[in-house]
Amino acid sequence: MNALVAGIPLVSLVTFLPLAGAILLVFVRNGSVKAVRTVALAVSLLTFVLSIALYFGFSGASGLPEFVERASWLGRGLDYHVGVDGISLFLVLLAAFLTPLALLSSWRAIGDRVKEFSIFMLVLETGMIGVFVSLNLFLFYVFWEAMLIPMYFLIGIWGGRRRIYATMKFVLFTMFGSLLMLAAIFVLHAAYFRATGSYSLTIADLAATSFAPGLQTWLFLAFGLAFAIKVPLFPLHTWLPDAHVEAPTAGSVLLAAVLLKMGAYGFVRLGIPLFPQAAVTFAPALSILAVIGIIYGGLMALVQKDMKSLVAYSSVSHMGLICLAIFSLNFEATEGALYQMLNHGLSTGALFLCVGILYERTHTRLIKDYGGTAARMPVFAGLFLVSMLSSAGLPGLNGFVGEILCFFGIFESNKILAALGVSTVILSAAYLLWLYRRVMHGPFKDPQDTRLHDLDRRELAVLIPIIVLMVFMGLFPGAILRKMDASVSHYLDAAKAKPAVASTLAISLPTAVEAAAVTEPER
Repeated sequence: MNALVAGIPLVSLVTFLPLAGAILLVFVRNGSVKAVRTVALAVSLLTFVLSIALYFGFSGASGLPEFVERASWLGRGLDYHVGVDGISLFLVLLAAFLTPLALLSSWRAIGDRVKEFSIFMLVLETGMIGVFVSLNLFLFYVFWEAMLIPMYFLIGIWGGRRRIYATMKFVLFTMFGSLLMLAAIFVLHAAYFRATGSYSLTIADLAATSFAPGLQTWLFLAFGLAFAIKVPLFPLHTWLPDAHVEAPTAGSVLLAAVLLKMGAYGFVRLGIPLFPQAAVTFAPALSILAVIGIIYGGLMALVQKDMKSLVAYSSVSHMGLICLAIFSLNFEATEGALYQMLNHGLSTGALFLCVGILYERTHTRLIKDYGGTAARMPVFAGLFLVSMLSSAGLPGLNGFVGEILCFFGIFESNKILAALGVSTVILSAAYLLWLYRRVMHGPFKDPQDTRLHDLDRRELAVLIPIIVLMVFMGLFPGAILRKMDASVSHYLDAAKAKPAVASTLAISLPTAVEAAAVTEPER
């Protein structure tokens, strides 16, 4: 660890600085819109700067978490325990990178209740980062649920015409999965106590303990359903298009770029290491659902009339590829999935920002209302094209590297599924290039007679950093992959080395539940 950051609670600073900023905004006068926006943007930028210190201070040589902080919290294993490894580090960076850009993109789009909007955006950032840095299972759940609250208000207050319907659907889906996960955490807590005589919800302790196959099956189903809803895997995806279409642009960006990754991250961080036997058992079924999602999402994107809806269905397809790679359970596929999470966050975030820029000018997202836009907005057309080519996996851009790694690993695991999964390349090229042709070329149309104008400096400041990062990740993937390698190897080796089940830990589900009634434990 770099001596410059040794001894500094850097992970806690990165996690809770946005929350501190949100609390500070409470005391800013309601009429001071410029001050509110400036404070929120400054706090999010400072958070990103601190997250960069995590990158440069992280060695990644051991494969174990670094910058670890631990303190007693509620007892019985419910500790405050955070840190980052090569699996979580770049997701933290992704959340910290996109939040200030999302805030800047809403500078003119959000004119009502700006203070409350900024507060919810910063609280959401704390929730997102908290999920990725948690090394204690209960703390993971607290952040997992915490980020649901600000997203509920962001869609419900600043969303579109059907925002209430979309918000309720989003909350009901995610809450159902979350409650199952909470019940599974209680059972796992009790099972660990019965097996070891002590309480711990430290993820590393739980991953080092072998549970009976029957218990693993039930727990994997509970955790897996929560993660599958968040991804979302087919057929649990139906909340996503509604949430994306109705959310404000900033909400759509963070929902697609970061929140969806929590489901995939959950499988990697918890589902497979904690319940490896169950994961192997269910991997074929989950892989088939992932392939269905790839094809279904791509075909649905081809027939959409709304640009936001098209990008939303493209997320279903691309997240299907990420999950297919994760369930291949090998090094190349897992590393490719992690890299593709970052790629999807950048490319889809940029696409939603581009759609938002058009919507601000014309107040319509219908593809049929556009045509010849490139003639009036040539700079925008160029950046929009790079974003789409990134999403389609063009060599030289970030998406190509992630897709190649994913397909190498998937092909090693199952050649038939790999062949079916390749359809995402064909489908994404089809619906994205078709979208670009209809919106940017052909006879010029100016919806609502707005006299379309090209990007201003603020909009360039939002899009150009993402484009630069797309090119950098496409040309220099080693800067990221090298810091991932040891953690991915450690994660896979630990899961493979885990014994089938120790005789002293052969715990059935009813027995584990009974263990919750044990009298006062040792502290």
